[in-house]
Amino acid sequence: MKKSLLKVIAPLAAASMLLAACGSDDSTGADGEIKKLVAGTEATFAPFEYMDDSGKIIGIDSEIVDAIAEETGIEIEMKHVGWDPMLEQVKNGEIEMGASGITINDKRKKVYDFTEPYYEANLVMVVKEGSDVKSLADLKGKKVSVQINTTGHEAAKKALGETSQDIAAFENMPVAIMEVINGSTAAAIGDNAVVYEYLKNNPDAKLTVIEDTAFEKEYYGLMVKKGNKEVLDILNEGLKAIKENGKLDEIVKKYTGVTQELE
Repeated sequence: MKKSLLKVIAPLAAASMLLAACGSDDSTGADGEIKKLVAGTEATFAPFEYMDDSGKIIGIDSEIVDAIAEETGIEIEMKHVGWDPMLEQVKNGEIEMGASGITINDKRKKVYDFTEPYYEANLVMVVKEGSDVKSLADLKGKKVSVQINTTGHEAAKKALGETSQDIAAFENMPVAIMEVINGSTAAAIGDNAVVYEYLKNNPDAKLTVIEDTAFEKEYYGLMVKKGNKEVLDILNEGLKAIKENGKLDEIVKKYTGVTQELE
């Protein structure tokens, strides 16, 4: 029985090793060095990542990733996988990184590692014109829409309660804003650049943006699996280069019209 079993196992093991080797050729060279990374994103988050008419992912993060790839000589492929799936796939090692306007915070740092920050953001509220909501404090007893598992979601929980039934969480920010337009919620909470981009592209939406000082500054970073120092070092190397040569500022200004100054 043992000899027969070994005769079956040996070829299977050899085949498995061959398949594994073939799979790794896509991401590592013969010397074991990384030559390709896959970045997950949620491509409805303009101006950071969205799709053009041909279905290609474009935006600030897309161009930053391309610039890092050029500086480091490593191919980086961006895939639209969705927000929650991206978080899971990075955590599980199914993809090497996340690039999706991801705020660096202590809660996420327990699960992931982040590059140095590359963008400063603030949360804002968006309401209908003429709304009686003027500040975060005015949301008590009102319905609020957010993108699920984002810092906007966390801010809504802080304002209304961790388990509040008045919080409606959606897969992306455009849907959350549509809830305000439709009158289903009194306000949506999201990142400033994304909200302003939505209003620019929807000038007839009749919405007002409220910037409340209760919202703290946030910083975006590229995200990798906890402990994946090799990939983190590559990304930080590329980020440092495009900060120093001005490429990062050029990309941000192209999409936002302003040059940022990271603190």
